Amino acid sequence: MDIGIEIYSLCKELFPINRSITGDGVRETLSIIKREIPELHISEIDTGSQCFDWIVPQEWKCEVAYIIDPEGNKICDFSQNNLHVVGYSESVDKSMTLDELEEHLYSLSELPDAVPYITSYYKRRWGFCISDTERKLLKKGKYKVYIRSDLFDGSLTYGEVLIPGNTREEIFFSTYVCHPSMANNELSGPAVVTSLVKYIKSLKNRRYSYRVIFIPETIGSIVYLSKNINTMQKYMVAGFNVSCVGDDNDYGYLPSRTGKTVSDKVAVHVLNHQVLNYTKYSFLQRGSDERQYCSPNVNLPVSCITRSKYGEYKEYHTSLDNLDFISPSGLAGAYKVYARVIELLEHNYAYKPILFCEPQLGKRDLYPTLGVRDRKDDFVQNMLNFLAYCDGALDLIEVADEIKVPAWELFEIINVLLENKLIERV
Repeated sequence: MDIGIEIYSLCKELFPINRSITGDGVRETLSIIKREIPELHISEIDTGSQCFDWIVPQEWKCEVAYIIDPEGNKICDFSQNNLHVVGYSESVDKSMTLDELEEHLYSLSELPDAVPYITSYYKRRWGFCISDTERKLLKKGKYKVYIRSDLFDGSLTYGEVLIPGNTREEIFFSTYVCHPSMANNELSGPAVVTSLVKYIKSLKNRRYSYRVIFIPETIGSIVYLSKNINTMQKYMVAGFNVSCVGDDNDYGYLPSRTGKTVSDKVAVHVLNHQVLNYTKYSFLQRGSDERQYCSPNVNLPVSCITRSKYGEYKEYHTSLDNLDFISPSGLAGAYKVYARVIELLEHNYAYKPILFCEPQLGKRDLYPTLGVRDRKDDFVQNMLNFLAYCDGALDLIEVADEIKVPAWELFEIINVLLENKLIERV
């Protein structure tokens, strides 16, 4: 199956599930991902657990929610669109006037046909989300509002898979599984990462180990860090927070806090050579779990490669971020970029020459033996340039940046030079 269609199919399967930062929606989502990744280990962290400055919240379960207008019509029906209810709304069953109801309604005047996504995780309230067009048609009169939900002690759920390599050094991928029916902002991340895990598992003789987690945003990363920070700080070489990677728009790149990590270096190199256009953002424009991974006392080398970045496209956090907004081609493009990142990290060694001065390539059939004025072919020129810069201090990506070629175009050259005992790996 085409990789884009495979990833899109998983998004489509996961789309209807009502997810939040806790609860059965997360568990159902992770159980489907575990079907694709049998090694996925699912953990439950009890309500009330202290994790740094945060406490694991209660679980929330919403069963039924709707409004009955003065004419008896059911509107804002949770069973039709799970964005209609403010996340973590408490139960309500009462009649009220339109003026009273308006205090609990949320819409977007700038996107009149969109239902917004609103949450209230840490303050008790209730509310409904509605398109602005429908809101303006509401008439004076009595409205019945009904939400049957429950907040109770339970647990927070996350999934992780650890794929061993030849070293303890780790590459890290994080994505989240806590938003309801939104395609780019939510499902593109875990769907692409699921396929990346399959790709990583297919790699023979892996250099690095891989730590991959599926978590609820913010509280999930804080919980996970509180349990694994020492190991992550000791072994992580590069990390990526994967979100909003499903549409056909240009790519985006959000650096780590310093912008000088291996994650940044490999992301920029791949984007410079593999995509037509991308927007480089500032860490001041952060907004996902890189906030936790790059915070000063954590200080992990995590950056983000996106398509339409969260908060930067009009459909973000609305019902317009649907399955029509993402595409198999958009998902496949992001997958191929991240797969290239993995491939390049696996090959990113430093090399140094064995001989003094330029080696005599001609006697090894690596250089034309007839001198002509025409420019040397690209393979020979790239070989000579690589030899000029592989001093043992610069790694492969840095050499490729210096000689202005994609690093993967040097893989064959490196193999030839190693076979001829002209260079050695540092």
